[in-house]
Amino acid sequence: MSRTLEAESGYRIIFIWRLSYLLILFSSVHGYPSRDHMFIYAVCSEEKYQPNAPFEGNLNSFMSSVVSSSSEVIYNSFAIGNGSSTPQEGNVYGLYQCRGDLHPIECSKCVERSVNEIGKLDTSLRYKKCSKGVTSDVEFFRRRDDVLADLQTANGFRVSSSGLVEGFAQCLGDLTLSDCSSCLADAVGKLKTLCGSAAAAHVFLGQCYARYWASGYYHESDSSDDDQVGKSVAIIVGVFGGLAVLVVLLSICKKAAGK
Repeated sequence: MSRTLEAESGYRIIFIWRLSYLLILFSSVHGYPSRDHMFIYAVCSEEKYQPNAPFEGNLNSFMSSVVSSSSEVIYNSFAIGNGSSTPQEGNVYGLYQCRGDLHPIECSKCVERSVNEIGKLDTSLRYKKCSKGVTSDVEFFRRRDDVLADLQTANGFRVSSSGLVEGFAQCLGDLTLSDCSSCLADAVGKLKTLCGSAAAAHVFLGQCYARYWASGYYHESDSSDDDQVGKSVAIIVGVFGGLAVLVVLLSICKKAAGK
């Protein structure tokens, strides 16, 4: 489903025109106090670019363009250096996307924080997260399944709730409705099979993201950084020595209550 590395004209150029890797930043939800950025997921290539090479200049231009554009629209894609005299290995391709209900001003802040994190963190992999809490409540499973079924009908972005269970899902901004539905169906299936009876879970796929949780779960005493909504999470895609050749920014942020 996701697109990975491709070779073109003998050069190793990274094309991430779909959501093959994610850079995700969570901010406060419903006014919960935010926390420092916490690293979750990164992918780095073994190749490195040379300092002062055309690629570095295009990368800096891309980063600036991402931050500038995010103050106006919550989704955009870029091709820096493409079609110019820049050598092909210097081209930079990338995109960003904020959560569908986020105001562009907050989106810009979220993206800017994400961009500032690139290259700062060590790399590791985590594709899904299941909470430590489990439940055998039949009513919970019925409500959870209602939420997950509703999320599968999302046309790009959807927030859903049923009883005490809440959730949301989002697809890449330029994904077709059918492809979005297909991705979310896969995501929902993985939430059920990988996380079983977890009281809260989220899963990242190549082109979409889905999450559910039991209302009040994040108010419980579990102090695990992974399981608190009131946090900021940075998922960094690093290529060429920890900096992204093609940075995909999916900044999923929840706007403050009342906005």
